This record gives sequence, C-alpha cells and structure tokens, in this order.
Amino acid sequence: MLKNKEILLGITGGIAAYKSVLLLRKLTKAKANVNVIMTEHAKQFVGPLTFQTLSGNPVTSDLFTLFRSSEIGHVALADKADLLVIAPATANIIGKIANGIGDDFLTTMVMATTVPVLFAPSMNVHMYHSPIVQSNIEKLKSFGYFFIDPIEGELACKVDGKGRMAEVDDILEEIAILIHQKDLKNKKILITAGPTLEDIDPVRFISNNSSGKMGYALARMAIRRGAEVMLISGPSNLDIPYKAKAIKVRTADEMSEAVMKHYTNYDIIIKSAAVADFKTKSYSQHKIKKITDNLTIELTKNQDILKNLGSCKGDRLLVGFAAESENFIDNALGKLREKGVDLMVVNDISNKKIGFQSDYNECHLIFKDGSTRHIPFMDKDRVADDILDAIKSLI
Repeated sequence: MLKNKEILLGITGGIAAYKSVLLLRKLTKAKANVNVIMTEHAKQFVGPLTFQTLSGNPVTSDLFTLFRSSEIGHVALADKADLLVIAPATANIIGKIANGIGDDFLTTMVMATTVPVLFAPSMNVHMYHSPIVQSNIEKLKSFGYFFIDPIEGELACKVDGKGRMAEVDDILEEIAILIHQKDLKNKKILITAGPTLEDIDPVRFISNNSSGKMGYALARMAIRRGAEVMLISGPSNLDIPYKAKAIKVRTADEMSEAVMKHYTNYDIIIKSAAVADFKTKSYSQHKIKKITDNLTIELTKNQDILKNLGSCKGDRLLVGFAAESENFIDNALGKLREKGVDLMVVNDISNKKIGFQSDYNECHLIFKDGSTRHIPFMDKDRVADDILDAIKSLI
C-alpha cells in the first residue's frame, strides 16, 4: 500500500499530537519513509525524540534548516514527497495556510509542495464550527487541499462535540486513497461479502465459515482505486471499509432483496459472499428441546442470487466466487457458463492456509473464453488488487 512512499507528517500544537505517534508507527509499519515536521507549539505536547526514534529520520522544525549543506530544507522535503499530512491540524495552522502565511518550516513547506496535502483538524467544537475556521477550510478545499473531518466525542476541554481528530486508521486509509492510482474512477461497484445465517429456532442457525475478509478487501481496494462502492454484507466482525456505503443483512433472502433492489445502479457486481445454499423449511418459534436422541430438520434450497443476476444483468459486468475442494477449475467453469457470469474467482477450500478465516488467499480466475489466470498466495488486499486488475481488463 505505502511501501517506499515518501510521506511528510506535519504536527501542530494540539493535544491530539499524541495520536500522531500512533499514525507514524502505522505509516512506518506499512513501509513508508516518513519525515516529521513539528511546529514549536507541537513540541509542548510530544517531544521530537519520540518521532525521530520511530521514523528513523531527523525531526525538522527550524525554518532555516539546510539539507546536505546546501539544499533549502522546506523545498528539498517538498520536492521528494508523495504526500503531506498535517495531523493534528489546529485552527491556527489552517488559518495561516489559507491566508498565505509562511512563517515557519511547516507552512512554508506547504506553499512549496505540489503533492496532495491532507489536513486532519483537531480543536474545540466551537472553534471548529466558527465561521472563520469553516471559511478557511472551504477556501483550502477550493484550492485542492484535502480534509478528513473530525469526529464527535469528548474533547480535551471536557466538552462533547465534533472536534476530535479522525481515527488513526481512517487517516491512514485516506492517505492510501489519495496516493493510489484512480483507474476505477467513475465506476460504481456493488460487492457482497460474508456469510448468511439461516435460523432454525431462536438460538440456532445454519451458516458457514466465511469471515467476509475477501469481500471487504475488494471494497477497500476498489475505493482506493477511485470507485464508488456499496457493500452488502452478511454478519461479520469486520469494520465497514472507510468510505463504503454498506447494507447489513442476515439471511440469503435479505441479501437477495438488497442486491436486486440496488444492482441496477451499479456498473460492476462482485458476488463474493458465501450465501448459505439451504434454509430450514419451517422455522420453530420456540427453542427446540432435546427430547430425543435424534433430530431431523427438513431443509429447502435458497434462491441462487448469482444465477438470478446472470439472467438480468444486462451489460453490467458480473463476477462470481466459487469455493471448491476438487476439480475446481472444471467445476468453476461449469458454474460460470450456467450462471451467466463474466469472471469466476475460484478458491480451493482444501488448502487450510487460505480462504475463509485467513488473512491470505490464493485463487484462480476463470474467464468466459475458458482461459485461466493464477493469483499466487499473498494477503487478501493484494489478491483483491489482482482481481480488480482482471475486472478492469474486461471493462
């Protein structure tokens, strides 16, 4: 995601500066090279040594710093960066930059850079909503600067309201979105993910081992590539990907209803959910008692959402997923042709290192002409990127 990217992290004088330590840690863990710039006020909250230790680079704050004896510091750093993020961004720094004031290293570097600049505001709720601050924010947005809105919660001044700096993981994802190529811009993608649950009685249900990780990775990577994404998800412990529209469902019927209601608004449909094939023929309103040693439950087939889509998708691109334990290429090719799918992604569920609960996957792509492509073992974000590459080639 951010490997070998040059990130500039600007830190200003707000209590949320302590969160910037965690942001820096996550950026370096993602293999980005980070240079930290602190204002003099920022040093009152967290010491430069902390950021220097974690980044492995000197922390800069002096406007007159020279790099390699002759390069002007704020220009040299601005020239080599891929992105500049200011977190926290106080009302003061926002106001100065909005009005062209460059009186320290950070503000002059913003003036000198041509890369995306992301502000993560953090301040008192009344300051944030003041007309002056809002006017400065809108002014900067009109110039092409980016903002990630603060969130609501208890502030350092003991007041509840909107002003807390955005969560670190959301800032990290916003950085990834800004840096990533936008080759799916203006595309609208509907993705299904996770399992479905079919109730037997008030405490029991039929389901499968799907975690939703593959579908959520597809949503996350599609958003990074510029797509508008709706995620229709069965029960999952995962957080909804940043900036994804989401509908939560429980049963196959609920998933079908949501998909059929919304699919006409989308260009690409990716059916990665592991929909239960069967449901109980009759639901017991009361808990079934253990009155005998044996229990027979009659099952009936759920509707085939993928096949239904294949018959009415029009010129939309339809991608299906198949979980197979044997003859997976032949079985998946048969499903592709039977269900009117444009691309089938096949998982070998006999391999315990990949699939349902794993953070890693390995799969085969089956195309309508019978050709195949192997995606090797790697983390699901990278697998998702390869699947999206294949989808892009079919658009």
